[in-house]
Amino acid sequence: MSASREFLFSLERFGMKFGLANMATLCEALDHPERRFHSLLVAGTNGKGSVTAMVETMLREAGHRTARYTSPHLVRLEERFVIDGREVESDTLDASIGRLQTTIEALVRDGTLDAPPTFFECATAVAFDLFREAGVEIAVLEVGLGGRLDATNIVTPTAAAIVSIDFDHQAQLGSTLASIAAEKAGIVKRGVPLVCGPVPGEALQVIERVCTEQRAPLLRADVDVRVFAGGGDTTDFASGRITLRGIRLALRGAHQIDNARVAIETVDVLDDRGIRVGADAVRAGLANVAWPGRLEELQCQGCHILLDAAHNPAGARALAAYLRGTARTGVTLVFGAMQDKSVAEMLSALAPVAREIICTTAPSSRAMSASVIADMARPLHRSVIVQPDPIEAVRAACRSAAAVVVAGSIFLIGPLRDWLVNRA
Repeated sequence: MSASREFLFSLERFGMKFGLANMATLCEALDHPERRFHSLLVAGTNGKGSVTAMVETMLREAGHRTARYTSPHLVRLEERFVIDGREVESDTLDASIGRLQTTIEALVRDGTLDAPPTFFECATAVAFDLFREAGVEIAVLEVGLGGRLDATNIVTPTAAAIVSIDFDHQAQLGSTLASIAAEKAGIVKRGVPLVCGPVPGEALQVIERVCTEQRAPLLRADVDVRVFAGGGDTTDFASGRITLRGIRLALRGAHQIDNARVAIETVDVLDDRGIRVGADAVRAGLANVAWPGRLEELQCQGCHILLDAAHNPAGARALAAYLRGTARTGVTLVFGAMQDKSVAEMLSALAPVAREIICTTAPSSRAMSASVIADMARPLHRSVIVQPDPIEAVRAACRSAAAVVVAGSIFLIGPLRDWLVNRA
């Protein structure tokens, strides 16, 4: 690992820190790279990564010079920083981190900063620096957590989107849908259009109020983008601007239809604001987008393995709905999760579609142990196995007669995906 990356990852010890003061200081010291390109902010409990990937692909298919910033990464830090559809080169990334490190050290020395910023703040500043240096026209930025105080919210976007609202990160965002919605609606800027996906009524009330206060146009993707069943496994979409027939979504799962509606409405807004995205580009974006680790099928010695980064109850319910339609005889579930997640609720959603649950420990200091997960799973299922090692858990699952699904945390999915891909 390079010295610059060692510096960046050393900042993880500072944990999470909410607020925009550090980002304002960093951006000013870097001569405001975030102002050198158009940006789009995408927030939400689930689906924001998929929508970020869809919109960036549509924009690129339309001929724009694009960037995409997402988190966390599955395996490589470079995954977070994508320019024109390609991960940034390692040397380029190291150089940007090095520039930021020099800037931070100077700011700490002269007392402008009391302490170094967090890992995520620095990663976000690096994204802005990389995108400026590459001459990007528009960057699609996935909000990290919440919205109001997230590091990405330092930008004034051309448009913004909230994909979904559900329970997750309650310790940081609050214990009601209204409080979670208020945090995510913090990305709303004065006069900037906000696209909203299907959200519960109490969340929608909050979003509507914030948009009214900010005089920000609110567009309802779940109302404005109509959906019709196409032939076979295709879907027809119709917005106020374009009609798309016979779309076969690259991303699996019925929940991706709602994500596609948000993406379509969002590029409609961008087109209206001068960033042109024609119907052919939208169609190609939906058909060609890639977003690894989300209902992604890989193989290991003849065994079909479905990976899905379902890491909260809403994600688990979406995965269960997909499996009820595609694996009617049940699956062998390899499950690992973080300590701060609603694990019992996730298992409650997934247990009915599992023939067997193999509990494992994700390779993270924040992971819940396999034995603790098993204690939660046993009241829900008759066949629960403990295998702390994730690779051995997958090997054991592949010896079963059922299809294999790995889910519960992106920190489990990432290393296992890397292992599976490198075995192929």
